[in-house]
Amino acid sequence: MGKNIFKFENAKQLTVYMVLAAIFISSMTMLNILGTSRFLDLSFNFFDTKIPMIVAIGVLPYPITFLCTDLISEIYGKERAKTIVWIGLVVNLWLGFILWIGGNLPEFTTSAQSMESNNAFMTIRNLALGTITASMIAYFLAQYIDVIVFHYLKGLTKGRYLWIRNNGSTMISQLVDTSAVILITHYLTGAIPLPKNMSTFDGLMLLIFYGYIFKFFFALVDTPIFYFAVKYIKKYLNAKDD
Repeated sequence: MGKNIFKFENAKQLTVYMVLAAIFISSMTMLNILGTSRFLDLSFNFFDTKIPMIVAIGVLPYPITFLCTDLISEIYGKERAKTIVWIGLVVNLWLGFILWIGGNLPEFTTSAQSMESNNAFMTIRNLALGTITASMIAYFLAQYIDVIVFHYLKGLTKGRYLWIRNNGSTMISQLVDTSAVILITHYLTGAIPLPKNMSTFDGLMLLIFYGYIFKFFFALVDTPIFYFAVKYIKKYLNAKDD
């Protein structure tokens, strides 16, 4: 029989796993609810040159999700990391179902203010349903690619060079995710604000580029965090209880 992925050697292992899983699922849910409901102008100046950077608000919690799955992959193995991806998928499908049914049941409004609240909900609902559909397709593919590439690189480097598998797996999977979520969301909702004076294709490619650069930057930034977390989590798990 195969290994029971839900069986842990001690309470410490279970606790750390549950914390990482909770951070992963909550971050994944946030990015799907926020999605493309707002775009942020994160442009900055570099040596007196303005560098444009327009990203959807949903990408803000995004880097945390890949950090969590990489930590679970490194400490607990590929199967447990894949399990978390599946659980995240189910949670967000449940979220989508509640949003869908909540918008189809009869509304109850008693004032102009409650009507405004209902309209706001319906706007967010419609955006969220489109984003969830796009994100689930893109994210499911990206997370699976992340786990597979992570363990492929781990085997290729014989367990050495932690930074290669952390950065390599994240950068490849984020390119898949960014491209898929922008393209699918655009064709499902038409709610993505494209840059002016550009064709639809060029505008979408530019937004994919912005989103990927944002994620690429944080993939590099999270490398020391990943090293630190792996070192101290393993130290904590191996420490004997008093």
